[in-house]
Amino acid sequence: MSGRQFLNIGKDSETGKKLYIEADRSRAIFICGKRGSGKSYTLGVLIEELFENAKGEALIVVCDPMGIYHTMVLPNERQIQELYSWGLAKRGFPVRLLIPRDPVAQFGSTEIVERIKARGVELKRLRINAGSLTPDEWCYLLGLNLNDLMGIALYRAVDDLQEQSRFFPFGELERTILKDRKSNDRTKQALANRLSGVKRWDVFQEAGEEEPIQNMFTTDAINIIDLADLTPGPYSIRNLIMSVIGQQLFAMRIKERRKEEFGMHAHLPKVWLAIDEAHEFVPVSGSLSKDLLVRWVKEGRQPGLSLIAATQQPAAVDSEVLSQCDVIISHKITSIEDINALNRLSATYMSGELRTLIRNLGRRGEAILVDDETEEVNHLMVRPRLSAHGGGETGEDEIRKSLFEGWS
Repeated sequence: MSGRQFLNIGKDSETGKKLYIEADRSRAIFICGKRGSGKSYTLGVLIEELFENAKGEALIVVCDPMGIYHTMVLPNERQIQELYSWGLAKRGFPVRLLIPRDPVAQFGSTEIVERIKARGVELKRLRINAGSLTPDEWCYLLGLNLNDLMGIALYRAVDDLQEQSRFFPFGELERTILKDRKSNDRTKQALANRLSGVKRWDVFQEAGEEEPIQNMFTTDAINIIDLADLTPGPYSIRNLIMSVIGQQLFAMRIKERRKEEFGMHAHLPKVWLAIDEAHEFVPVSGSLSKDLLVRWVKEGRQPGLSLIAATQQPAAVDSEVLSQCDVIISHKITSIEDINALNRLSATYMSGELRTLIRNLGRRGEAILVDDETEEVNHLMVRPRLSAHGGGETGEDEIRKSLFEGWS
């Protein structure tokens, strides 16, 4: 994103002045709001703005645990009048939808898969390298204690394979465990049974499937990782995928940044990572992806890594991430615990506390915008989406009707 880049987020509801977020450098943006207040809608507005401004010079990756952002491929037919009044026009955006499982297994039928493709969505399998997980992460994933016999055997097998190569097919892990002469047959068989369950997730690469991170994503589309079909939880496969992808992007950008310093072509440009339901991935209590995301916001500026985190529960998001965010967009929240967590982010340049400003919010789409870069606080009215919004009960009903019409 060369030159000065500004994201048009909406207008000041009091003065009518257009409000922008500067995006020509790395930013950490936090969006929050109770259910139905518009936080996912606002995240979609920022994604639209990023793609329009990037012009192929930034990679946009969306972590979608609800399966709602693929509708960005469609124009916003529901708000044509609102768009006209804002001087905007409906449009869809190119979408690459990365899915961890087989498309038919993930969406339930071949017909649904074909209808998604007919909308113009590019479907791509997202499979991860078993060697990307540390021995500790493998033990966490299988719920094993590092000091138990199965934990020790699994740790040893992963460690041995990683000494040989940073990539190994999933099947090789099971074979290595079964050949382990230091473990008894009962331990090996119990571990093999656990791994059989993991194999059914169908998310790990096998022999011949290794793919560089830069080939997985594209700057020509909005890259959406659909995790809706995977079980949530701090130490679940959903968090694991987020951790592995984030680590690979981080490591790659460090290398590419060195090339840019010497005027060389970078294969992976700057990255904007957008995460909805962020409390699932960087909770106070810890998760497989927490360390990566904390590092992303703390050390990401130099390698060109930006983060947008959206949540219904500010109090459930780790304070290390919250304290690093330099833009806050808060829709209506009513929980005292969440209000207090957000209020701790009140800045010295503010004329009052965040809790006071938030209490005055009413309509859906209204928010308080706090920008540390400009040291300004505004009462924001978010602009209408150009593309179709998949969140909200009404939107979900319409999408379901579109996908399943003729089935009754």
